[in-house]
Amino acid sequence: MIKTAIIFPGQASQYVGMGKDLYEAYPEVRELYQFASDEIGEDMAMLSFEGPAERLKETGFTQPAILIHSLAVLKILKDNLPKADLTAGHSLGEYGSLALSGVLSFEDSIRAVVKRASLMGEACRKNPGTMAAVIGLDEAKIEEICRTASTDGVVVPANFNSASQIVISGDLSAVEKACVLCKEAGAKRAMILQVGGAFHSPLMEPAKSGMETYLKAQSFAVPEIEIVPNVTARAESDPENIKKLLLEQLTAPVRWQQTMQFFNERGIDQVIEVGPDKVLAGLAKREMKGAKIINIDKQEDIDNFVAAKVE
Repeated sequence: MIKTAIIFPGQASQYVGMGKDLYEAYPEVRELYQFASDEIGEDMAMLSFEGPAERLKETGFTQPAILIHSLAVLKILKDNLPKADLTAGHSLGEYGSLALSGVLSFEDSIRAVVKRASLMGEACRKNPGTMAAVIGLDEAKIEEICRTASTDGVVVPANFNSASQIVISGDLSAVEKACVLCKEAGAKRAMILQVGGAFHSPLMEPAKSGMETYLKAQSFAVPEIEIVPNVTARAESDPENIKKLLLEQLTAPVRWQQTMQFFNERGIDQVIEVGPDKVLAGLAKREMKGAKIINIDKQEDIDNFVAAKVE
């Protein structure tokens, strides 16, 4: 029997035009976009489909735009999507997992991400920072370099994306210094990313109190599918623990490589990424040899997926 994990992308997966074909074809998708637009006070359909890219890249808009796209695919597929054994999401993608597993309704997951994105945007303005991708250095060496570079400010590992790709996050000067040190240590690449702030670092601390208050007021159901949170990379099904880990996630690293390792431990042999682009599918292909990796983004992907099931 095939064991399936369904995963949801995070920031940097967005692109101008994402979701437009789905919006035009399905009234239930248009309702999702309208709901989010009303929550944010911005036309999320126009922003997602027409940009400009610089505005879509702003944290307050990027996060809900990506989540809406993922939820739109879920709405369309409905029973055509196999029952997952595990689910996980990269950073904001965890809220897609909450919707899939029934912890939150689609609407409540959108509300939560709108709140999260707003608070993180405020933290970015209060504590400006950046992130950089480092290719070709191991975890221990990057942690050592971050400690050395921290004389220039905050810099920490933020995303453990794969065995060869780790993202660091913090103050611009410290991240730049760490990039120089990584290259000197033999990194293939160490490049500053075009992001809105220093996510998953101590610079996001100002977002925590507001998010804690918000999450405490939410009613989380017991998940129908085990969730693998970024913070622990282990299966979790207790609603209160899920809340705590969502809060901790704001300043803790995303352990995505470890999540893929956990999928391997649990015998997952099919991974389906639901949402824009195929960043996570690419990582899974490197970390999960032998597993079937599928990305569902556009109408064409949906049609191919449904046709393959029929066959």
